[in-house]
Amino acid sequence: MCVNPVGPIVTALGSDITFCACVTTEFRSLIARSMIEESRELQTEEPLRPEAVDALPFPHNQQTFCRYEPIEKQIDKVRVLVVDCLLRDEDDLSDVARSEWGSAATVEIKRERRIAKMAIENIESNVERLVKEPDTHVAPLASIALAAEQFKPDAIVLSGTLRDFDYYNPVVLDTFSDFIRPNTIPVLAICGGHQLVGLSFGARVVTLDRLEQHEQRQNRPLEYQYRFIRITEPRDPIFRGLNNPSSGVWHDYPEYARVLRVWQNHGLQLDRIPEDFQLLATSYLCRNQMMVKRSAGQLIYTVQFHLEKSFEDWNKSRTRWEHQNESRDGRILFENFLQLALAHQHPAS
Repeated sequence: MCVNPVGPIVTALGSDITFCACVTTEFRSLIARSMIEESRELQTEEPLRPEAVDALPFPHNQQTFCRYEPIEKQIDKVRVLVVDCLLRDEDDLSDVARSEWGSAATVEIKRERRIAKMAIENIESNVERLVKEPDTHVAPLASIALAAEQFKPDAIVLSGTLRDFDYYNPVVLDTFSDFIRPNTIPVLAICGGHQLVGLSFGARVVTLDRLEQHEQRQNRPLEYQYRFIRITEPRDPIFRGLNNPSSGVWHDYPEYARVLRVWQNHGLQLDRIPEDFQLLATSYLCRNQMMVKRSAGQLIYTVQFHLEKSFEDWNKSRTRWEHQNESRDGRILFENFLQLALAHQHPAS
């Protein structure tokens, strides 16, 4: 006889057996105690290990995200001049830009300034998170010579750009060229800054299809989002620490492939490696991904990719320019550059 029923009669389909789901209160307590004891026993047992499977080949074995890595600031202090290379006002525009934009010039300049704000913030954030006592100053491209003379930086970082260079007032470009060619302050040039340096030393800027800029304003092929690029000179000190075994929580591809994982966002490239520069990294779509000049007392590193994006704050401004931090490679390159710049400016006696 069942007392205190707690459930209906359940019949097993396809079977002649009928189960009674009625239990007494005392019996339910016994079942509960038994389940608790079994749970405790299972917790003390060694967890089951999944069967070993062959690892996927590179690059399919890479994670699609970056886990948090605490950054210990290794640099005591540094003075960095951050150069805003985007268009600032209509005085920066060429006749080509005025003709093609017409009455929309004001709107386009506002867009330049909005993008410039994010670009400069990212660069300053890198310096602040890598240096114990950072000192940064921001200057427009047209005023780089005066700013360098007054601020006396240990290093100069050139931001990226947004527009084709035939939209720039030729005077602005010539002013930059006159400064950068004899300059001996260490320079890190990013994306459009990389192209500006190349222009100043005799290279041309073309599309990824190797067309002139004005021939393909729209529907250009792009390198966009995270991409793998191949290191061509792994002994250069800018790559120090990339394959550090202690960074096991990060991607391990540098241990067996000379590869960087970097954020890309460009549709232009340099058509050659300028004289006295050395190629450091390359890719399928864009041969000149990274280069350096170490002659005539100069130290100029240029990168086609956005190494500064490694420290971007995800979900800060909710724009299409944001992305999750998926690689620490850019951060290591930035830190190495600052250390190399200090060594160049203040050699050990």
